[in-house]
Amino acid sequence: MMKLKWTAFVVLAGCSLIMTPLGVAKDSSTTGDPERGQQLALQGDGSGAPCLACHGAMGEGNAAAAFPRIAGLNEDYLFRTMQAYQQGTRVNPAMSMNIDNFADADLRDLAAYFATLPVAETGTEHSEVAPELLALGERLVTNGDWDAYIPPCASCHGPNNQGVDGNFPGLAGQHASYIKQQLLAWQQGQRRSDPLQLMEAVAKRLDAEQIDAVAAYLARQPALQQ
Repeated sequence: MMKLKWTAFVVLAGCSLIMTPLGVAKDSSTTGDPERGQQLALQGDGSGAPCLACHGAMGEGNAAAAFPRIAGLNEDYLFRTMQAYQQGTRVNPAMSMNIDNFADADLRDLAAYFATLPVAETGTEHSEVAPELLALGERLVTNGDWDAYIPPCASCHGPNNQGVDGNFPGLAGQHASYIKQQLLAWQQGQRRSDPLQLMEAVAKRLDAEQIDAVAAYLARQPALQQ
């Protein structure tokens, strides 16, 4: 059994699963121009809504509408996510329409801008959740369920699920509604942005209660700048 669990860990460890004043300082770790990215975020691409219409003035997202928090996420992850929407490997009509006229350089600048925004404190908009459901979420997120071939989230998404480089986004502090939406999308085969589809395999092993539990628990964890 230990050998089987270790094999599962190795295979699944590659899975991946989310305004400030003008004059944003360019961080040395970014490759895009965050100041230009702010201008693009405010203006939109000329044919759709600006970013703040869905993701909020500080990139905080909207829990009620399942729009993700994008402030403070990794620049490379944000860039590749927007590319995926343009290329159709991730499907969301609003996202595709609102960024379809942006060139790669524009997407890189937008990603750099949102990556520099401070991460807001974990939201207080959470609905009441039964302690038993949160306890289940904590077990799955922290330890996984190896008997069901479900690895802990941190095996891919890093310590405390804060994210690892551009491949594994931070999950801590993300809106529960968005986490649930994306787990269901993986489960139903609607996301094709991972060539190996390892996250799809994990999601398909989760039942409805487990998805609710994981989403609720992760949403309540403090998020850090990636």
